[in-house]
Amino acid sequence: MKRPTASKIALAAIAAFAMLPFTSCGDKEKLEKTEAANTMLTDKLQQTLATQDSLFALINDITDGMSQIKEIERIVATSGTLSSESPSRKDQLRADMATIQEALKQRRERLEELEKQLSSTSGKNSTLLTTINNLKAQIAEQQTEITTLNNQLAEAGVKITQLGTQVDSLTTVVAAATESMEQAEQEALDMADELNACYFVVGSQKELKENKIIETGFLRKTKVLPADFNTSYFTRADKRTLTEIPTHATKAEVMTNQPKDSYTIADGPSGQKVIRISDPTRFWSVSNFLVIKVN
Repeated sequence: MKRPTASKIALAAIAAFAMLPFTSCGDKEKLEKTEAANTMLTDKLQQTLATQDSLFALINDITDGMSQIKEIERIVATSGTLSSESPSRKDQLRADMATIQEALKQRRERLEELEKQLSSTSGKNSTLLTTINNLKAQIAEQQTEITTLNNQLAEAGVKITQLGTQVDSLTTVVAAATESMEQAEQEALDMADELNACYFVVGSQKELKENKIIETGFLRKTKVLPADFNTSYFTRADKRTLTEIPTHATKAEVMTNQPKDSYTIADGPSGQKVIRISDPTRFWSVSNFLVIKVN
């Protein structure tokens, strides 16, 4: 069986007092005054009880709201190191912060309403005042925590910006170093190509004389590669890959001083001669220019 509440007992007491018997005219006047006072007291009591019920409901709502804030804080706290979070995760954290800030604002407004309602009652309820003060302290603590988290987010953003600047600088340095290395490699390749460059020409005696590759005369020994010979008439090649030179003629003679044991003059297709280099190192050791006279 439920026990009667304080409000019901108070109302019952007022009603019982109102039913006490009054007999004389004076008593009748007193009765009327008492009934009026009882009505006023009943209305005031009902208003007070309604206000207290509303206050307790507000306290329950605020308590529930604080629990929700704690849950959001728990999610934020377990998100890991802020500086290592992705941009999308940081946006979500900022949204969580905004949610908490809005919740704190609403709770503060409801606490102000709570205090106003409590102040409007005739009596001061010390229990409710203590609860309000405790809730104020909790909200202040929550606000401090949110401010700290916001500062951490801002600091993480600054660190990310600094890191991005460092990365950009490092990228520039690496790019410059890579370019220098590639340039050095290209220069080394060019130098290797130049060191391994060789030049050959295949032509008749007339062609060779016209291009000043050889000089001949009556009773004079043929001179190969005079001082002013025409280098543009030669074909450039690579010592490392040049192993055969087709002459497109049935007779061929090497006019320059390449060692005779470093090459052979062999028959190719249709009896045309082919110069086959068997020892490139020795073959080009005397000169980088090769003159082949054909008939």
